Amino acid sequence: METFAPLAYLIASVCFIMALRGLSHPESARQGLNYGIAGMALAVVTTLALPAVTSYGLVVLGIIIGGTIGAVIAKKIEMTALPQLVAAFHSLVGLAAVFVAAAAFYSPESYGIGLPGDIKTASLIEMSLGVAIGAVTFTGSIIAWGKLQGTISGKPITFPMQHQLNAGLGGLLLLLIVLLCATGSGFFFWAIVLLGLALGVLMIIPIGGADMPVIVSMLNSYSGWAAAGIGFTLHNNLLIVTGALVGASGAILSYIMCKGMNRSFFNVILGGFGGEQAAGAATDMGDRNAKLGAAEDAAYIMKNASSVIIVPGYGMAVAQAQHALREMADILKEEGVDVKYAIHPVAGRMPGHMNVLLAEANVPYDEVFELEDINRDFAQTDVVYVIGANDITNPAAKHDSSSPIYGMPVLDVEKAGTVLFVKRSLGSGYAGIDNPLFYADNTMMLLGDAKKMTEDIVKAMG
Repeated sequence: METFAPLAYLIASVCFIMALRGLSHPESARQGLNYGIAGMALAVVTTLALPAVTSYGLVVLGIIIGGTIGAVIAKKIEMTALPQLVAAFHSLVGLAAVFVAAAAFYSPESYGIGLPGDIKTASLIEMSLGVAIGAVTFTGSIIAWGKLQGTISGKPITFPMQHQLNAGLGGLLLLLIVLLCATGSGFFFWAIVLLGLALGVLMIIPIGGADMPVIVSMLNSYSGWAAAGIGFTLHNNLLIVTGALVGASGAILSYIMCKGMNRSFFNVILGGFGGEQAAGAATDMGDRNAKLGAAEDAAYIMKNASSVIIVPGYGMAVAQAQHALREMADILKEEGVDVKYAIHPVAGRMPGHMNVLLAEANVPYDEVFELEDINRDFAQTDVVYVIGANDITNPAAKHDSSSPIYGMPVLDVEKAGTVLFVKRSLGSGYAGIDNPLFYADNTMMLLGDAKKMTEDIVKAMG
């Protein structure tokens, strides 16, 4: 089997590459997922067939326990909870890297990297990097999960000299890695673990809710690099390749997300906007009043329009309104109305969140457009139906230099003839920033649950 293992691992690596390629577009996502499943199945079977694996009891027990937990979660998880689920899974990858590194450190002969107290320097470098990144990933992902789940406030938690402290701890972490490689001391190994755990908390806790999509993507990258580092320790080429693929793809996605927000990656890590404001939008906007409407008003306006652009956001996801939304769009298309969907890069709580929900409702892919492809169309559009999106439509990002989101590209919905804005209240969005669009002359606010409001509009159209 050792002769065929490299070939099998190569085939599995190709499957993983094809999976990433497939997942880059909704039409090919299902095929990409199948490639990923096939690659992982081949990798697991090949690894279990290696001569070095002599005891299957704990392995089988682990597969049964983990597989059962994974199956139960997959059955029960709501689409709206996927971002925090991803963050939680990232934490497990980081924790696994710490455990494997600890096992290799105390039993190096089992991994062919030396003897206790006499581990090869190259292996110590790989091990120390893997355990450091793994520890940071573990606690950082836990904090991200807490912010997404709402158990930790989405408001940035900051204190004086925070950046300087993080920089100092980062430098100390590098020093400890050097000392571990020079001495092989267990003290420095566990010092790296503890410092990495602390850094994970301190790096993510000051980052606000609006930057969470970037953070989820960044932690995904971290988990990949942690796996790659441990792959070197285990002399497992497939783990190295897979970790590198995850690390690189996560880093690229983080860059794309930052570009979509017109922010530098370091700006997100070091600062982070997204604080919660105590005052609601209605009081902060002075004496201006929002124009309130009902489902019947929205139905009449849209049925008499020639073009409608639908802008989904996290509120749609929470209400699970995508199926009602597609039904509304189908009725409009039967009336001869041109219907499109506009997706912002950071809509929802993770990259591709809105695309997945629309695909679940069988919305045709050719009707879904990204920001850069549709922004120019708003000025020629009769009606925009904004459902549960707030920050990604906020014109303050373009005009108010004092706004925390100033400079972030947003959807130009205010340029349409009429804006129908579905939202539970006039309060601020996830980023805690007031939206002047609520009070624009061409905006009609439809206050209420996104799903119920859309279903009422569908009934009014009948």
